[in-house]
Amino acid sequence: MLNFNITLFFLAYGPSGPLTYAVFFVSLLTYLTTLFANLLLMLVIYLDTSLHKPMYIFLFNLALNGLIGSSAVLPTIMNNLLDNMKVIFFNSCLFQVFCVNIYGSCAYLILMVMAYDRYVAICKPLQYHTIMTATKVRLLLGLVYIFPICFLGTQVHLTSKMPLCRYTISKLFCDNLAVVSLSCVKSVFGDLFGLALVVMFVVFPLIFVIISYVKILLVSMKASANAKKKALKTCLPHLITFINFSSATLFSVIYNRLNDYLQKELNVFISVHFILIPPLLHPIIYGIKTEKISQSFRKLMHKRVFALDIHFQSVKTI
Repeated sequence: MLNFNITLFFLAYGPSGPLTYAVFFVSLLTYLTTLFANLLLMLVIYLDTSLHKPMYIFLFNLALNGLIGSSAVLPTIMNNLLDNMKVIFFNSCLFQVFCVNIYGSCAYLILMVMAYDRYVAICKPLQYHTIMTATKVRLLLGLVYIFPICFLGTQVHLTSKMPLCRYTISKLFCDNLAVVSLSCVKSVFGDLFGLALVVMFVVFPLIFVIISYVKILLVSMKASANAKKKALKTCLPHLITFINFSSATLFSVIYNRLNDYLQKELNVFISVHFILIPPLLHPIIYGIKTEKISQSFRKLMHKRVFALDIHFQSVKTI
């Protein structure tokens, strides 16, 4: 029986020093900003009933997913930066692997269904409300979460059964490749299963988004100048978000394969980029680039400030 209380040691942190404290400060600031930005976006979408539409429901889930990813890793990193012992229990490591994989996979799937939503809105505008029904949205969100949870849970279960011969991880946090590399044996089935997951949750959504935008581009080219401008305005936040997340994923792949050969400073940046940047930028991109969300935020702020001002005036009168 596998002992889940096995202690694993991180080797990527190095001794305490200026770089360590700088990374801690950046991580803390980024994490707090990420929490605030995503929770604020979710609150705006929740409170404004005019935003209870497929596009914004998907965006709500993208923000929630960003919170899962950053919260699974950043608190652990910050704790290890300040702690003399850079360790993690094996069961906690596996849970971190699961959360990080869920974060990455669900983000791609959410971006995929958002691309589908934009495709229907621009290419089939008259049929949009009959296609993107509440039932359809719930079904898509169910698929977004159920498939990753089932398949990635199976992957983590297979990883947990592998016997360990080493107990040191040359990274800032746990990922499946790092844990598998600690095993005494090499699992061909595990490698093939992992490859299938990459195709299912990364390659397929990537191809789907590209095809969706090619079709959107072809339809937009035949439309009027005003329609082209509207389509671009509608799709731009999603495109920026998708490119941002894809570049972060590429950084993560580079980190997983080349971390032993990179300079320490570059190693630290690339390792946290995948967790730090996308969850922080996604709500900011949508908050700035999406006029409807900006208007809803200003309207809610005006309501709260106006109500607060009336309350103070009534208190003064009393």
